[in-house]
Amino acid sequence: MAKTRHGLMPKLPKRNLDSYTIRGTNKVVRVGDCVLMRPSDTGKPPYVACVEKIESDSRNNVKVRVRWYYRPEESIGGRRQFHGAKELFLSDHYDIQSAHTIEGKCIVHSFRDYTKLENVGAEDYYCRFEYKAATGAFIPDRVAVYCKCEMPYNPDDLMVQCEGCKDWYHPACVGMSIEEAKQLDLFECSECSHDVKHVENGFSSSPGDDIKVESKRQKR
Repeated sequence: MAKTRHGLMPKLPKRNLDSYTIRGTNKVVRVGDCVLMRPSDTGKPPYVACVEKIESDSRNNVKVRVRWYYRPEESIGGRRQFHGAKELFLSDHYDIQSAHTIEGKCIVHSFRDYTKLENVGAEDYYCRFEYKAATGAFIPDRVAVYCKCEMPYNPDDLMVQCEGCKDWYHPACVGMSIEEAKQLDLFECSECSHDVKHVENGFSSSPGDDIKVESKRQKR
């Protein structure tokens, strides 16, 4: 074998792959798919990433170039009240990883599509923000807020809509229990209660755009 500078091995030629089959499964990963990747700490949930490129060298070592999604608790500032349990941020953090660390596939929905799901499975996540990993900045940096608490919408929480002002409220913020809110045919906030016309159902949709009021239950 010819000597190399400083004793380094020559770079092995690489070829792009159209797909990769997750080890021990029949699940096929392609560029653009979202995947679950094994964390270095076994006590943590799997990392979530979007596959940007799949390549193999002459020794059949398969690598993937990924763009990471961050969970709220992994971001600067941490998890906040309005962050949903399945919320992710699409970061500007890219990396090269061994394809063998891919454990499974998942789906990262748009926020609007997620709110329309009838049931939320273990593989379902959603993203409404892009995240700058170095600075902690979000895009967009502002979102609509609701209720007296002026918080962004969390799709895990039940909210009721006022028939007068059309704003949405958390039951606890207007002195109701979840059970009481589910029994309502109509809701009027204190500011609008004197002049609201009664209708059959005052909260058939939500800030998530035409979804049922009841909070979603994740499949087990």
